[in-house]
Amino acid sequence: MYAGTDSTRPTRRELIRSAGLAVAALAVRPTLAGAPPGQEPLQRQRVLRIAHLTDIHVQPERKADQGLAACLRHVQNLKDKPEILLTGGDTVMDSFATDEARTRLQWELWQKVIKNECSLPVESCLGNHDVWGWNKKASRTDGSEPLWGKKWALEVFDVSRPYRSFNRAGWHFVILDSTFPEGDGYVARLDDEQFEWLAADLAGVEAHTPMLVMSHMPILAPSAFLCGEREKSGDWVVPRSYMHIDARRIKDLFLKHPKVKVCLSGHLHLVDRAEYAGVTYYCNGAVSGAWWRGDHYECQPGYAAIDLFDDGTSERRYVTYGWKTPEG
Repeated sequence: MYAGTDSTRPTRRELIRSAGLAVAALAVRPTLAGAPPGQEPLQRQRVLRIAHLTDIHVQPERKADQGLAACLRHVQNLKDKPEILLTGGDTVMDSFATDEARTRLQWELWQKVIKNECSLPVESCLGNHDVWGWNKKASRTDGSEPLWGKKWALEVFDVSRPYRSFNRAGWHFVILDSTFPEGDGYVARLDDEQFEWLAADLAGVEAHTPMLVMSHMPILAPSAFLCGEREKSGDWVVPRSYMHIDARRIKDLFLKHPKVKVCLSGHLHLVDRAEYAGVTYYCNGAVSGAWWRGDHYECQPGYAAIDLFDDGTSERRYVTYGWKTPEG
């Protein structure tokens, strides 16, 4: 029954014409490549949902362990629950410039919360704050300690090296190590050994398999320009510790392997998305927000829920979990 007024009711001729147009539209509806004419178009299928938690910065202060626990409970109580948890680096507040006792306290706190609050499989990459003692003066190390550098984090994560790959749900996952030493600091890049490994790894993946790459520092991220007031000099300047200084080389490698579809990162404590040369780059905020002091610019404490599909596409939603920063 048509419910319009007399002045808006269509005539019989208009109704027939509208029906004809609708039939014509159905007749020319596009189908996906490979679908025979006359058949329904193929629909993409979600094959995996991921929770990406980055820049957690767990510490005993400011109830950070309780905040992490609240975040993990939020993830696992989603109506559509993720099947795997990826942690994106800067797991602890800092071990780069802290002594052994403080570093041990932070890692033990991380392990306790994960043991008590997480039932999902976890895959992790290292962030710059997860590296112990590279600032030797501040950490009171000399480099000869058994767990110095990246060894402590590798032992906690139970992996033999900081970069690796694995397969899951028809996708190929690559975990990179963004943190390269430079004096007492670091630069965001891959060394030649890791780059050669990456090139070989990508070349060994079957052509129909989509790939996801996770790094701590972004390979490419628009929000790198907005961390601090980087335009004050009169030029936009992105420090080499903010975003991969070798992004061009990595981008050129990805161009040779169009099955690379998604790159995940953190580090900046901001949320953005960039599309470049067939790759979607997601920078996924921070569980800790502004290091457990509230929001960081426009980023509230949160994590990313990411759906991966069988056709190589993805969807990302940044999820806030309602954490309120304690006073003081």
